Amino acid sequence: MMEKKKYWLMKSEPDTFSIDDLAKNKKTLWDGVRNYQARNFMMKEMSPGDEVLFYHSNAQPPGVAGLAKISKKAVPDPTSFDKNSPYYDEKSSKENPRWFCVEVSFAKKFNHFVSLDEIKENKKLKNMLVVKKGQRLSIQPITPDEFKVLCQMGMR
Repeated sequence: MMEKKKYWLMKSEPDTFSIDDLAKNKKTLWDGVRNYQARNFMMKEMSPGDEVLFYHSNAQPPGVAGLAKISKKAVPDPTSFDKNSPYYDEKSSKENPRWFCVEVSFAKKFNHFVSLDEIKENKKLKNMLVVKKGQRLSIQPITPDEFKVLCQMGMR
C-alpha cells in the first residue's frame, strides 16, 4: 500500500538559505533543526514525494517563496556531529544520533511571493499554523487544500 502524500510548510531565513539557493543547488539536507517536534515530523512523517511550501521567515515581509519536494527520507543530521558547526550536539553520536534531517529538492519559485499578510487575509487559510499567534515551529503540516490555495496565489 502506498503512503498518502503529505504537505508541509518549511521555514528558512532567506539570508541563511533561500528559495534561490535551493534553485541553484537543486537539493539540500534540511539540517540544523533543533526542535524535537520538527525533528519527529522529518523522522516519522515525511516521505519522498511529499510537497513543501518554502517559507521565508525572519524576512520583510515573511511568506511563501516557492515549492520544494521531499526527495529522501530522514538521515542523521551531519551538523550534529561536526564540532565546527553551530548545530553541533555533543550528546548526538553516529552510533546514537539525536537529530535527523530530510533531503529537500527544488520544485518551483512562485511568480508572486505570498506574504504572511496575504495568507492571513485569505479565509481559506485561517486554520494554518503559520497564522496562529505564538506558532513558531519551523516545520508545519498543512492540508492538501491549503497547499492548493497557496499554489494558486503564488502562481498568479
